[in-house]
Amino acid sequence: MKIVIPGGTGHLGRVLSRALAGQGHEVVVLTRREARPEPGVRHVRWDGRSAGPWTAELDGGDVVLNLAGRSVNCRYTAANLREMLNSRVDSARVVGGAIARAARPPSVWLQMSTATIYAHRLDAPNDEETGILGGDEPDVPAYWSYSVDIAKAWEREQRVAATPGTRKVALRTAMVMSPEPGGALAMLLRLTRLGLGGPVAGGGQYLSWIHEDDLVRAIGFLIEGELSGPVNLAAPEPLPYADFLRTLRAAAGVPVGLPATKWMAEIGAFLLRSDTELLLKSRRVTPGRLTEAGFEFEYPTWPPAAEDLVRRSRRPAKTTT
Repeated sequence: MKIVIPGGTGHLGRVLSRALAGQGHEVVVLTRREARPEPGVRHVRWDGRSAGPWTAELDGGDVVLNLAGRSVNCRYTAANLREMLNSRVDSARVVGGAIARAARPPSVWLQMSTATIYAHRLDAPNDEETGILGGDEPDVPAYWSYSVDIAKAWEREQRVAATPGTRKVALRTAMVMSPEPGGALAMLLRLTRLGLGGPVAGGGQYLSWIHEDDLVRAIGFLIEGELSGPVNLAAPEPLPYADFLRTLRAAAGVPVGLPATKWMAEIGAFLLRSDTELLLKSRRVTPGRLTEAGFEFEYPTWPPAAEDLVRRSRRPAKTTT
């Protein structure tokens, strides 16, 4: 198949474009800047906001997998939040317009979304049918609602696009665990190996995650299947942060992880130029629709996933010695 990936040069884009090209697909990545060559991947320039010569790549293509959007791994300043919103909404709008104008539109439009759309909660998991969308939870920072608003606007832009010949799926994606540099696992492993991988603010908040192999397999499952609308891309067993980090320490062979209070997390996030929402919000998300449709996870639980990922993360170091 011909698969076009707008915004495919980031962390997830590298994981997915490499895997899809490795499966023999023709992969075209739309990028706003010069990109490092990847085997089997062709790069085409776009600005993420307006139509241009790049729209010809969608006409006659089979799949659009839109990953475009400013990284959430940043300080949640007003300017950054505005850029996060605009980059997502603008790219979804222009992709939808290109599909609508195509003489031979792609059959599937997979649009990246986020598990952050769900409410901060500890009491029960959020699936697509019974989950509670966030934005008005009590006792959480008011600005957290902006992240939910961004997710809702992102999905709404895909939903309202006039593309009747194209099946649309919103990928409500949990934290992807991959040894690829620049992702969440790299940061968590770095902290763990420094002895800082203990529970944060008590560690009772949930972390939803998915192994990169299952992410790739789920994308293929959705391309070949019939599901449309929101789909949670998350492993079936989210864990409290304390348990998640304890398991990661065991896999990495690190016996101790110093706990961090909320104010310590604030300092750490500031130094890492990130935001504490990524650590403190409880994302308890489960893959209801994927499971019901018959998708089987290779890594449904965290302990074997952690062992596999830590082992893979050591490979580059071994090759260079």
